[in-house]
Amino acid sequence: MTDHRIADAKRKGIATIMQQLDISGLKRAGVEWTGPCPICGGTDRFSINTRKGQFNCRRCGGKGDEIGLVMFVMGMEFLPALEWICGPKQELSAAEIAKRAARDAENKARKAREAKAYHDKAVREGREIWEAGRPAEDSPVRDYLALRGITRALFPKLPACLRFHPALPYMVPNPDRGSSNKWIEIHRGPAMLAAVQGQNDRFSAVHRTWFDLAQPQGKVRILDPVTAAPLARKKGWGAKKGGAIRLHNGAADNRTLVMAEGIETTLSALIAAYYPGAHYWAGVDLGNMSGQRITGRGLKFAGIPDLEDTEAFLPPPWVDRLIFVKDGDSDPRATQAQLEAGIRRAMVHRPGLRGQIAPCPDGLDLNDVLLGGEGDE
Repeated sequence: MTDHRIADAKRKGIATIMQQLDISGLKRAGVEWTGPCPICGGTDRFSINTRKGQFNCRRCGGKGDEIGLVMFVMGMEFLPALEWICGPKQELSAAEIAKRAARDAENKARKAREAKAYHDKAVREGREIWEAGRPAEDSPVRDYLALRGITRALFPKLPACLRFHPALPYMVPNPDRGSSNKWIEIHRGPAMLAAVQGQNDRFSAVHRTWFDLAQPQGKVRILDPVTAAPLARKKGWGAKKGGAIRLHNGAADNRTLVMAEGIETTLSALIAAYYPGAHYWAGVDLGNMSGQRITGRGLKFAGIPDLEDTEAFLPPPWVDRLIFVKDGDSDPRATQAQLEAGIRRAMVHRPGLRGQIAPCPDGLDLNDVLLGGEGDE
């Protein structure tokens, strides 16, 4: 008979268990908590998703649910971890078992409704940001892209998936946990907006790139209000998993899709014209292109996709050749492993697909090459 404490642990929730384990150093962004792994350290390799009830470490391979989190942090086997969460097993009557089963079914349905509501709200808010922008053509987006080497002469017409916002707020979680305001604005300025489309071809998220035309390559500096560390100048909002920024649709009969992580790198690949007539999409981020991987001891760089991840990017059925452009300005082995996992995932789900990784010089991405070999700051 199934141990009733398994359902009890699920009912308790991973957020509560995270607090009981006193995992420190995690920062919250919506339903995601990210920070150093309690086992292998780092800075942001470990995450807990309270909506999905799952945790994951990109480095040491730890992942799982509420019980798995206790096993991982405490170094316990399954039954001791279960007892740590719920206490000793008690015998239950048939009536109590039926009552708990009904309650668990309702909890599962409630969580599904909450997940859908969260998803729909995020997509709706992303669309509101997108619709607040205006066409990118003849806007400061043109000037920003020119600073990145993507000039009007090289790229005469900007795609409709790009827009401009003159004064977009940059929000971060409020460091004051006692405040009623969960988010605070720490910067407001011009930004390039990009529409992310899901596998159903519909809008799913907005990708935002803040810029400062007075800075080299237009790269704005936004600092953390607590640590003064530089923050990412690119952020998404909505449901980006599995989506892409469709920057250029190629010839109607061309079945090659070229994808790089960022907008600037993807447009640089288009300008280079190595694959004439191909389609060029930006993958939003490397994690979306690769999806989750099978990791752990000896498997960090193996590039093995976790096929249970059903949300990562997959090319449309019409694609018969998928080319991932590799950035050379990040950890080369880790990047290669992630791209290999994404290519292999696509080849499993799209039988007959040809996949390859296009390399870039060490220390540079393709946009750096376009700019004459000037690496990122």
